[in-house]
Amino acid sequence: MATIEAVAQRAYRIRRQALRMGEVQGQGYIAQALDIADVLAVAYFHAMKLKPEDPQWEGRDRFLLSNGHYAIALYAALIEAGVIPEAELETYGGDDSRLPMSGMRSYTPGMEMSGGSLGQGLAIAVGHALGLKRKSSSSFVYTLFSDGELDEGAVWEALMSASHYKLDNLIAIVDVNNQQADGPSNSVMAFEPLVPKMEAFGWHTQRIDGNDLAAVMRAFDAARQLKDPKPRMIVCDTKMGCGVPFLEAREKNHFIRVEPQEWQLAIEALDAANLAATAAESAA
Repeated sequence: MATIEAVAQRAYRIRRQALRMGEVQGQGYIAQALDIADVLAVAYFHAMKLKPEDPQWEGRDRFLLSNGHYAIALYAALIEAGVIPEAELETYGGDDSRLPMSGMRSYTPGMEMSGGSLGQGLAIAVGHALGLKRKSSSSFVYTLFSDGELDEGAVWEALMSASHYKLDNLIAIVDVNNQQADGPSNSVMAFEPLVPKMEAFGWHTQRIDGNDLAAVMRAFDAARQLKDPKPRMIVCDTKMGCGVPFLEAREKNHFIRVEPQEWQLAIEALDAANLAATAAESAA
C-alpha cells in the first residue's frame, strides 16, 4: 500500500490532468473532478487491485462510475495509472476520441460501465458483486455516485438488494458536494440524515471529509477489512473545485466555463499548493 505522501502526489496529478483535459473543451465538469480527486487517488493507488497493462484482468477490483459526467476525473486517474496514454488527453471530448465527455464502457480502457443515465451505477454494481461472489472471487466492486442520484428510486432499490444478498464485496462511495444541475442537492430532494438512512438499509456506513486524504485512506481500509457480512458505504463530503480557490468560490459550478486565461491560473494554483505541501513535508 502507498504512503499518504505518494497518494497525495497522485491526487495532485489527477487534478492537473483533469484541468488539462478541461482546457481542450474550455468547459465541463471540472469542479467535480477537483472535488473527487482524493477519493480516486486512494481507490486506484492505495486500495484497488489492477493491472494497467491488462484492464480486463479477471482478478481485478472493479470501479463503476455511475455519475458518468465525472468521467474527466476517472480518465485522469486512468492516465495516472498507466491504463490510458497521457497523450490521449488532448483528444478529450473530440470526434473519435476514446475519452468522451460522459463515460462509455465501449470506448475507454478501464471503464467498467457506461454512466450517462444517472441512478444506475449502484444497481449495476450489485449485479457485479453478486456475480463475483457466485464465482468465489476475492475481488471488490467499488461504485461512485453523486448525491443528486439519491433522487432516483433505483438507488434505494439497489441499497435494499445489496443488503439482502449480504454483498460484503461491495463498497459504494457517494459524493456529497450538495450541488446538481437544478440547485443544491438537499434542497432539490432532501436526503439527510444520510448515515442513519444507509444504516437502516443494512449498510456499514462511514461519513468523512472526502478531501481529507488521511481520512479517505482510513475509510477505505476499514471498508475492506470489515468482517461483518454487509455492504459498505463511504459518504464523502467534498468541496467543488477543491484545490483551485477561484473555482471553489464560484456559487454555481456544476458545469462551468473557464476563460482561456484562467486555465493556466488554475494549474499554477495547484502547482503552488503542491510545492508548499511538499516543502512542509520535507521540513517536518
